Amino acid sequence: MSAVSIAEAWPAPGQPFTVDDLDRMPDDGRRYELLDGVLIVSPRPTTVHQLAATRLATLLEIACPDELCVLAEPALQLSDDTEFDPDVVVVRWEDVGGAKITAPPLLVVEIRSPSTALIDLNRKKAAYQELGVQCYWIVDPDPRLPSITAFELQEGQYTTVAEATGLEMLDAEQPFPVEVVPALLLAGLLGQHR
Repeated sequence: MSAVSIAEAWPAPGQPFTVDDLDRMPDDGRRYELLDGVLIVSPRPTTVHQLAATRLATLLEIACPDELCVLAEPALQLSDDTEFDPDVVVVRWEDVGGAKITAPPLLVVEIRSPSTALIDLNRKKAAYQELGVQCYWIVDPDPRLPSITAFELQEGQYTTVAEATGLEMLDAEQPFPVEVVPALLLAGLLGQHR
């Protein structure tokens, strides 16, 4: 793939964005995602965001059964006009190998940032629910009071099944048993932000 400018990757006037258009976007440090044909551009994740994602992916990897796989920030194509880059996913091994994940992950984790909080809590949550993602976690990496909210699909709707803040433990059973303490995802930072 050759380098292109944003103008060259942009679809024709009046046309919605497609995944093909998204694939032509330049690698310029921004996160480009697509929701129902609308381009969502986010700044590069902060180092606090990346720390929380890395530590959570590591915890999940340690607890992950052999038949499943933990991936950090894969492209997840939901349809021809919707594609996200979730921070962490858990998938089956048979879903690994292509450029993108196209089958519903067993778990999707989004690390909130101020620029994406409403999208993560509303639009992405609805899209993951519609896709049939069994578990959806939202991590708020606020160094003063980090938290995790876990949702599970029950009768086609997400239901909050667990929440943990600070030193409380999130004791998840799905997609496999794992314990996560939000404050430990940011250990080392907490003393700097009081």
